[in-house]
Amino acid sequence: MNLTVTTYLIYLLIAVPLTIWVARTLSRNGKIFLIDVFHGNEAFADAVNRLLLVGFYLLNLGFVTLFLRSDRAVLDASGVFEQLSVKLGIVMLVLGLVHLSNVWIFNKIRTRSRLDSLSHPAVPPNDVTPMPPLTMNEQAAQAGYWGPGRA
Repeated sequence: MNLTVTTYLIYLLIAVPLTIWVARTLSRNGKIFLIDVFHGNEAFADAVNRLLLVGFYLLNLGFVTLFLRSDRAVLDASGVFEQLSVKLGIVMLVLGLVHLSNVWIFNKIRTRSRLDSLSHPAVPPNDVTPMPPLTMNEQAAQAGYWGPGRA
């Protein structure tokens, strides 16, 4: 087995478990966030969480698989480390970007749903809002004591 194939195996042995660990961590810890986003509807939050998990696996494992191939042959041990560092670094950046985009999207949904719930007042407004008492000048102006142009 040459060093290029060894590099591929090491890459897969690190990238696949890393993706699975990140997905499980996000799923487990994101459940509480989703329940809040969906106003306590646990069944709906669980369903969305499972769909997000499947999408996360498909996206990231697909990327890991597509990113496996290398145009350069690995000739020595330092080449193994160099290629692994680039490949795994990019995989981790992609995992982080996907995670941050998920958090950003659900934070937008959460903010919007909270604003929608605040648009309905908790206490209905009064029928009449009392006016503040008029000043002496305002009373005189209403009574017509002063003509136009006189204040």
